Amino acid sequence: MIEDFGTHSDESNWLTGVYFLAKSLKAGIIVIHQLPVIEDTLWLRVLGKGGTQKRAVEELVELPERNPFRENLLEILANWRKNLELRDNLSTEEQEDIMNLSPAYLQQREEWKIEERHSMIASLLEGRFGSLDSELFSLVEKIAQLPISERTGLLLSLANLSREELLQRFREN
Repeated sequence: MIEDFGTHSDESNWLTGVYFLAKSLKAGIIVIHQLPVIEDTLWLRVLGKGGTQKRAVEELVELPERNPFRENLLEILANWRKNLELRDNLSTEEQEDIMNLSPAYLQQREEWKIEERHSMIASLLEGRFGSLDSELFSLVEKIAQLPISERTGLLLSLANLSREELLQRFREN
């Protein structure tokens, strides 16, 4: 079908799956399922369909947590999935998109929860001790990692703890 458009590829300068129309049109066509499976094509492959999209989402979720590309794309895909869910009368393809995007959405939602937890802990520490220096800031992650009952008890008792008592508690662990 791609030949019907009079396209040509330039694989010496471009990736497989990229085709160019007549030079005067200054346009090209990207055949998503033909793109190589590399990180540089990931953002296009998640826009694909079926297995191509599903594998790309799985690949995205496996990227390192602090990868900025991963963080940005997870957020975009989570929003896309949420928008699809809000529609009435979804097509079969849109239902499949929701299923394929679910792992990315669930992971992004979990990251939002963690960010919110860190923000809340930092806010409570700032409210009690003023601006956070590096020592107090380092406690945010440690407090967030506590079991919920222990974390809640600690945060409720902040008003009765001095800065030194709080720091000492985490030096002992």
